[in-house]
Amino acid sequence: MEVTDVLIESFGNWLITLGYADSTVYTSKRHVNDFFFYLKEHEIRKLEKVKAETIIAYHNYLQERKNKRQTGSLSENYIISNINALKRLSKYLQETEQGKLSIEIKCKGNQSHQKSILTKEEVKLLYKACDHSILGIRDRAILGIYYGCGLRRSEGIALNVSDIHLGKNLVHVRKGKGSRERYVPLSLSVKEDLENYIYVARNQILSFKNQKQEALFLSMRSKRISENALLLRIHKLKEAASITKEVGLHSLRHSIATHLLQSGMKLEEVSQFLGHSSLESTQIYTHLAHEVSL
Repeated sequence: MEVTDVLIESFGNWLITLGYADSTVYTSKRHVNDFFFYLKEHEIRKLEKVKAETIIAYHNYLQERKNKRQTGSLSENYIISNINALKRLSKYLQETEQGKLSIEIKCKGNQSHQKSILTKEEVKLLYKACDHSILGIRDRAILGIYYGCGLRRSEGIALNVSDIHLGKNLVHVRKGKGSRERYVPLSLSVKEDLENYIYVARNQILSFKNQKQEALFLSMRSKRISENALLLRIHKLKEAASITKEVGLHSLRHSIATHLLQSGMKLEEVSQFLGHSSLESTQIYTHLAHEVSL
């Protein structure tokens, strides 16, 4: 079968029929178009001529290709998104009996992301595992920051009490990736959990040592909490909730991104929410949102 613009357009219509998000349809068509351009440059005019080694060579090409928008090479997320678009094309060709495209490339990054994505029910179980003790109240606040606000591991640890603007329903992330600042909205439930932690549990923790501390999340010694201590609490919640998946601080961030896209939020809005510098980093969640919902 010859590579044509008509094929790309019909592939896009097929994705729309299956219910893929508009952003996924757009990026998939763009990635497939880039792949076809690569084939033409290598004198491959028909899909029957595409072999397993052709796909491997294209994957290697992507890994070595320079980023057109910024310095450096293409991000791993962008490459994963590209290869997954080709996998969708392969499925489209098979189901419409137009040919076969063997994609043997396994994207480890995508697989690890998908394994760590929690369902909304599993998130509810984590919240349900939080008791009414000082640690339990702090656990709910931790879930609020890492799931409800989608912060990165280091961003949450670096938060100070002054960064939580309860009156404005905002969290000020001062130390984001690449030294970028941003404001993240607080939902009503997350706001209530943070209020309860700050004015009840956190004050009790501070009273143990009778000292002042600007850090939002405190250890029981009234010091800024460590990454290991946070991970230990998440692990305890996971066990109490009887969740078998690998659950960490970053998987909470992956999960909220996926759930927001499933709820209909635009890719650009999710990108801003997560503090991504470009849409490339957010695109990985578009197909995850579809696959997790199946």
